[in-house]
Amino acid sequence: MNLTHRESSIVFQLMHEMSSDHDEQTLRAHVGESLADLLDAEYMASYIWDEASQRFTGRVSLNMSDDNLTCYEDYFQFCDPITPALQNRRCATCVSEVISRDRFERTEFFNDFLKPDGLHYGINFYNYAGGRNIGDMRIWRGHGKADFTRRDVELLDHVGLSLTGALLAARRAQKTGDIDIDICGRVEHVGDQVGLTRRQREICSEILRGRSDQEITQDLSISLPTVRSHLRALFDKFNVSSHTQLSHSLSYGSVSNL
Repeated sequence: MNLTHRESSIVFQLMHEMSSDHDEQTLRAHVGESLADLLDAEYMASYIWDEASQRFTGRVSLNMSDDNLTCYEDYFQFCDPITPALQNRRCATCVSEVISRDRFERTEFFNDFLKPDGLHYGINFYNYAGGRNIGDMRIWRGHGKADFTRRDVELLDHVGLSLTGALLAARRAQKTGDIDIDICGRVEHVGDQVGLTRRQREICSEILRGRSDQEITQDLSISLPTVRSHLRALFDKFNVSSHTQLSHSLSYGSVSNL
């Protein structure tokens, strides 16, 4: 696809955003704003589908009323004539592809939800991974502009596929961060009660992350004999004889009995 100089600049910005260390919500907000710019649109909203509650959550938006979007979350998403059809399409799709313009403009959804904020022409992309909807992009143009074209659909498709990978990476990073917080809290709790040195606490954290002796030497920049010396001291202190037993004691053992 041939891009104009302006489009190329925005695509490079999108690539930068999708490779940055953003959490999921920040990533959707930044990418959504750039996508609206790329597609010459004024409005954007993005949600995540929550299977348990059967509703869209995690809103980020651009140039849309918070009060109006709250109405969507509380009411309009449950009488939405377009989103179920759009969500079933695993590719970028214009609203005009799933409902005629004449019929659309007669719906409560258009007249009471979209029109008050100035939204007239829409294009959506739903990010799927492993059969699950992990996010979406809903881009809208206002009254006075033309509907989206097939070229716009192709642009959104290309970016949307890359966004799916970036959302998965952000989700994995968040999960790892949560695990690290749990590990640090557990090690500090046990370390205070048992009297572990700073280096012993670092090695305990490495053990809880499943690191081998060789990986610990690389992570902490210390020699293998030094790692094993610390491990022997930890094994004695916790009355264990292996990484697995030490990890179990750190995770589940009763500190008062150590």
